[in-house]
Amino acid sequence: MSETNVIPQTSHYTTDWLDKRAKLTPDHVGLVEGLGGPEITFREWNARVNRTANYLRSLGVEKGDRVSVYASNCPEYVDLFWAAGKIGFILHNLNWRLTVHELRQIVADAEPVVLIYSDDWSEQVDELRPSFDTIRDVVAFGDPGPGDRPFSERDGFSDELTDLPELEMDDIWGIYYTGGTTGLPKGAFLTHGNVTWNSVNTITSWGITAQHVAPLQLPFFHIGGPNIFMVPLVHVGGTTILCEGFDLDESYDLIEKGGITHYVAVPTMYQMLQAHPRWEEADFSKLALVISGGAPCPLPIMEKFWDRGIDFKMGYGLTEAAGNNFWLPADRVRDKTTSVGFPIFHIDMKIIDEAGNEVGPGEAGELLIRGPHVTPGYWRRPEATAETIKDGWLWTGDLAIKDDEGFFTIKGRSKDMFISGGENVYPAEVESVMLSYEGLAEAALIGVPDEVWGEVGKACLVRASGWEFCEDAFMNYLGERLAKYKLPRTIVLLDELPKTAIGKIDKKLLADPGGVS
Repeated sequence: MSETNVIPQTSHYTTDWLDKRAKLTPDHVGLVEGLGGPEITFREWNARVNRTANYLRSLGVEKGDRVSVYASNCPEYVDLFWAAGKIGFILHNLNWRLTVHELRQIVADAEPVVLIYSDDWSEQVDELRPSFDTIRDVVAFGDPGPGDRPFSERDGFSDELTDLPELEMDDIWGIYYTGGTTGLPKGAFLTHGNVTWNSVNTITSWGITAQHVAPLQLPFFHIGGPNIFMVPLVHVGGTTILCEGFDLDESYDLIEKGGITHYVAVPTMYQMLQAHPRWEEADFSKLALVISGGAPCPLPIMEKFWDRGIDFKMGYGLTEAAGNNFWLPADRVRDKTTSVGFPIFHIDMKIIDEAGNEVGPGEAGELLIRGPHVTPGYWRRPEATAETIKDGWLWTGDLAIKDDEGFFTIKGRSKDMFISGGENVYPAEVESVMLSYEGLAEAALIGVPDEVWGEVGKACLVRASGWEFCEDAFMNYLGERLAKYKLPRTIVLLDELPKTAIGKIDKKLLADPGGVS
């Protein structure tokens, strides 16, 4: 074949998702603002997002710039997500569960040029203002503070968007900060390719169609918020019902009256649903898929759904792998009770031992994931990237087993991170704050079982000589610097912390109820 007949490869090609969907199914409802709220067609949604993109351009936002959002779930937040997909700025999602102290580090690391906030968090934004070194404009979804701009300015901009930048699959779409093993936050970034392939994997493996409807209750700063259902639903032309957050009665109304077919929550949310008086009489017949994520789901929760005829199943995801990774066929839900199933399309998995060798069926080891949905790394953290991404494989830090049929089961963490109420808690981060408290000689945090939250933190402390410990003062100190879900629920004072032969704190012994007194 002559060179002139070779068709150029477009492996880096990305597109304007909403514009494509608006042309394919313009009058189909893509977004509903809460249960029974305004219905927005894909044509209308695309126009809103175009106005948003044009507005941000008027503020000088360009491809690659970071735009921080500090807000609860709202339609404007969703519009910003899709605007980033159109013009290539990087959406920097701020976790409103974090303290101002924690957020300062994250904002300083991301260096945004614009910060956008909702009224719920205006006081925290005021506390953050002295550290806005790179931010040129502060924009409010609601009433703006002095010197801030109202987001409603976007309404004066054109519905048409022209001169789109060339975007590649490797360009970053969003940054999602997690705790770090060193105590410092690290921002996993997801590219346009990661978001696209997660959606393709989900649609092809989970059977998502244009007839499906799902609520978006998870916080938008979590990758599960946009990626589990909303993005795939836009891809196929389905409908998302946007909720401000998780509310028990609203959840039951969504299930019984909202027409939802798909539902996702973390185990603590399902526990609350099952403890609610409406559980026994609720009509779940319209639900096609109910899935749990964020943490291992206790078997009794699953059994209660099975008793109601629902093929409830566990999912598995992590920020670094864009959200969705496994699928358990409906006919195996009850005989593979602890399994997350098979890897979905365009994903490779393997389980390795401490020597790096792949293990056989029934043997536990660390789960490694490879695929186009996996993050290339962490924002400005080459060392952390090199520790986590090796030869294209994501080292998850999770222990897993594969049985002789190829079904995977997640067994826990190979590292000391634990999950409380669906949130990752990194002990090193908490320990660094505890050790900054005057009077502490040593500190360790471990995760211990909890019936409500799955796991909670237990602080093991050693006082400096002569120090009088005041638990209230200590917890107030931590509460000013750490998100609530990171705070220890119990505190134990010890004469010394147990050590391994090489001098490291022996957390296995600390976790043993009879190991330390």
